[in-house]
Parts: sequence; C-alpha cells; structure tokens
Amino acid sequence: MPELNASIIVLLAVFILIAVRQVLRIKLQIWHIMLAGAGAVLVAGEITPVNAVKAIDIDVILFLFGMFVAGEALHQSGYLSHLSYKIFKRAGSIDHLILLIIIVIGGLSAFLMNDTLAIIGTPLMLYFSRAHKISPKILLLCLAFAVTTGSVLSPIGNPQNLLIAINGNIQNPFVTFFKYLAIPTFINLLLIYAALKLFYREHFHDELLNHYKEPIEDSGLAFLSRISLIITAVLILAKILIVSFGVKCDFRLTYIALAAAFPVVAFSPKRFIVLKNIDWGTLVFFAAMFVLMRGVWDTGFFQEIMAEMKLNAASLTGILFISIVLSQFISNVPLVALCLPMLITAGAGAKEMASLAAGSTIAGNLSILGAASNVIIIQNAEKQGKTLTFWEFIRIGLPLTLVQAFVYWLFLNIL
Repeated sequence: MPELNASIIVLLAVFILIAVRQVLRIKLQIWHIMLAGAGAVLVAGEITPVNAVKAIDIDVILFLFGMFVAGEALHQSGYLSHLSYKIFKRAGSIDHLILLIIIVIGGLSAFLMNDTLAIIGTPLMLYFSRAHKISPKILLLCLAFAVTTGSVLSPIGNPQNLLIAINGNIQNPFVTFFKYLAIPTFINLLLIYAALKLFYREHFHDELLNHYKEPIEDSGLAFLSRISLIITAVLILAKILIVSFGVKCDFRLTYIALAAAFPVVAFSPKRFIVLKNIDWGTLVFFAAMFVLMRGVWDTGFFQEIMAEMKLNAASLTGILFISIVLSQFISNVPLVALCLPMLITAGAGAKEMASLAAGSTIAGNLSILGAASNVIIIQNAEKQGKTLTFWEFIRIGLPLTLVQAFVYWLFLNIL
C-alpha cells in the first residue's frame, strides 16, 4: 500500500469537509473548500505555482463560462420557463413529470453534454418545484442522475467519453457506443424513476399538475437566447458529423460554448448583468480542483494502487469497478486518461472501451464529487437557497450506481 502524503491528506480533508458541512452547519460553499485544498497543496510544496497554472484545463473553464452565459440569458429572459411549458405541459402528475424529465433531459445530455444540461436544467427544476409544490431535492436528484446516465450513450455526451472516442482506437464511435450502451442506458434511465419513487415515496402526491405559460420577461434577450440555442444545435450537429466522418479539424467543444455565448455578450444591453450573475464560484471550484488533482496525480498514489490491483483489460468487472471507485477520488477524466494507455497496451477492444465509458460516467451517480455536473447543479441551486447534502445524494446514489453498474456489466457480457 503506497504511503500517505500531504496531497492525499488534503484530498481526504476536502472530502470530509464537503460531506459534513451541512451537518455541522459550516458556512462554506463547495468552491471555498476546494479552493482551500488547492491552496494547501501549493503551500505544502506539493505542486509548484507554474505547474498549478498549467494544471488548469482552460478548455473546460471556457466551456463552462460560455454555457453559463447562455444559460443565465435563458433564465433571465424568461425564455427557459416559456420553452419548458411547451415540452412538459402534458405531464399531469408528479410521476409523469419525473419520467418526462428523465427521458427528455437524459436524451438531450447525450448530445448537448451533461454539463450543459446541468447548467440549463437547474433553474428549470427549481421553477417546477415552486410551480407544482414538489420537493426540490427530488427534482435536483432527478436532474443529476438523468444528465449523468443519459450522457453514457454518446461519445460526445461527456468529456471522458470524448477522450475514449478519440484515443481508444474505436473506428466508428457513435455506432459502437450505441451498440453496446443504448439498451442498458435506457433501462438505467428508468431505474432512476424507480429509485426516486422508492426513496421519496411520501413526496409523490396525487394532485393534478396545472401548467402555466410563463410570459417572456425580456423579448430582446429571449431572441438572443434562441439564437444561442440554434447556434449550439447546429455546431453540435457539425461536431457529430466531423467525428463520424473522421475529418481532421480542431473543432473543440469549447468553441461551441463560446459561440453560444457570443450573441448575448456582443449584442445584449444586459450583458453585464448576465455576466455578473453567472456562477463564478463553480469556475473557481474547477480551477482549484485541477490544481489539487494535479498535486494528487503527481504523487503516484493512485497509480500504485492500480498497479497493485493488476487491472486486467479483459475483465469487464475490473474495469467497471476500478473506474467507478477511483473516479470518486481523482475524477473521471483523469481516471480515463490514466486507464486508456494501459488498456490499449493490453489490447483492449471496443467492448472494454464501452465498459470504461460506462463505469467512469455512472461514477457520477454515486457521490457529489463523482461528476462535474453534480457540482454545477448544487452550486447553482445554492444560489437560490436550495441544496443537496453529501449524505442525501449518496443515500440514493450508492444503491442506484450499484444496480446501474450491474445492468451495464450484464449487457456487456451478453453481447
């Protein structure tokens, strides 16, 4: 067993503080804790300031910034509530609404990326909570699980899937992901409803839901928001075609997000109000997380653990287990970056790559820190006075993740 060092101790402290902050009523937000963790590894000399700056993935920060701007414009203009009425007005009960959210949000996350849906979906869930007197915890959990699970299906559903699609020697990623992951992902989306119904049965009332068509508050900003959505959809389609046909083009997801933000920043008179109200705390969280995780990464602690466990590339069970567990500590993108060369060297095929994608993604359903989208949802909800504690999340997330992992394992072994 590798020895503990300052970076690992700081990482454990960050996890503990995030877990107990609500119980002990510590007035700290998640980004405060992560920023303190990054500062601690810097002070301890575990990472140099130069390497700390290099560790920050500017593409991720810019992607989130762009989508935050577009999402805030949707929210402030009233267009998000207006659009949601058209999509969800047929839901006559809580059961129907929860199912519709899971299917619609889960399906969209496969192509709009889970982080994008987390940004746009959080204010929508809180609106549903107020409008229909539904517990915000149910809706926030529903959103978190739906965007994570739905994103498994596509090579562009989340950053780790994209990494696997590009570097995993998969000839046709969209066909491969659909072949191995479509049916189990659909089943796992339905399992989200079953889990919520089981754990929150008392919150599912029988009252008929009355949907109201919300007026658009700012027609000019709403118009720009519509343009942002169109730009996003067109560029995502272009991205799918580029990846599918193997066109050599540096077309990053970051460009899609920044292009979506451009109409609002360039043409809206309310640009500064929108910029002021985006979730800057989450951007700080991610920058700090990159620094802390780089400090942890450089220790070789988890690499030694993986070496000692002797990961077998032919073992779907081993890949699923390790990707789910270690993603909780070093996050799913670094985990995939670590596993990919090992699996490729061992001759892993498309099925093993699909297993890595499934495991590293549904790891986000286990705990708050398992996926970036979870942090985005909670940070945005806390801006409006709502939240989910670490324990509320893991209480339902742990059993749900175990069952979902079994579904993927079963289908991957059958195919």
